[in-house]
Amino acid sequence: MSIAKGRALVTGGAGFIGSHLCERLLDEGYDVLCVDNYYSSTKDNIAHLLANPRFEVMRHDVTFPLYVEVDEIYHLACPASPIHYQRDPVQTTKTAVHGSINMLGLAKRTGARILLTSTSEVYGDPLVHPQTEDYWGNVNPIGPRACYDEGKRAAETLFFDYHRQHALKIKVARLFNTYGPRMHPHDGRVVSNFVVSALAGEPITIYGEGSQTRSFCYVDDLIDGLLALMRSGDEVTGPINLGNPGEFTIAELADLVLAQTGSSSPTEHRPLPQDDPVRRQPDITRAKETLGWEPTIGLSDGLARTIEYFRSTLA
Repeated sequence: MSIAKGRALVTGGAGFIGSHLCERLLDEGYDVLCVDNYYSSTKDNIAHLLANPRFEVMRHDVTFPLYVEVDEIYHLACPASPIHYQRDPVQTTKTAVHGSINMLGLAKRTGARILLTSTSEVYGDPLVHPQTEDYWGNVNPIGPRACYDEGKRAAETLFFDYHRQHALKIKVARLFNTYGPRMHPHDGRVVSNFVVSALAGEPITIYGEGSQTRSFCYVDDLIDGLLALMRSGDEVTGPINLGNPGEFTIAELADLVLAQTGSSSPTEHRPLPQDDPVRRQPDITRAKETLGWEPTIGLSDGLARTIEYFRSTLA
């Protein structure tokens, strides 16, 4: 039997993005420890990996310390959609802060490289467009989204302080809207919301006039970016934006989903949620120049794969 490339820990490994990352690492010959408390994820996402002898699953909440031996840590654990992170905002902040402290402590003890999946939400409702990594953001620290936005900002602070104080090998990625198979059908994210509603023939809900913009990155492209960042030189800490710079209005996305599903669902408009960003688009110059990475899968192709996934799982 061949020797594993290394031992990788993926926190939040049963989540949408985490499960794809576990799968890719296994395909590349790593031993993978998937850690998850299943707060916003499901075992279904990793069921197809359980027969792999290099794959191990542990039910664990990262707000408590973890004592394992690993070479690389991908720290993804944290509810990432408003429906999930606003259900228990105190726990969301604890997950972002205590969870990061515990994983950084593990990296310190083992000498592992550690990567944080931060978020474009650190930019808040941005006053700079597109968003570059040197922009400090426009975040409401006491609003209903602050548990996630400020939690991730605090996590970034902790990562860079551990790097400066303890010479930890850190990587910080700021993820923009990501979509694809294994999204939770009821997590409140716009792509899954629109696709699930369209397939069910139910009204598609658009907040505001639908003129707000988002940039949508297909999950396979994102995993390429995360791996490229983890494997970059020690001098590359980030933060680095990972996302697709193609910018679409929410109304344009709704039209595309309706066209690709062949649905006759009507659209209905509701007021914009508090602190919902009006424009969101990553500047990925740093990722291109530092990692040689940029997305290759366009929204139309990625949506087709996502719609097919939901057709098969919701049937």
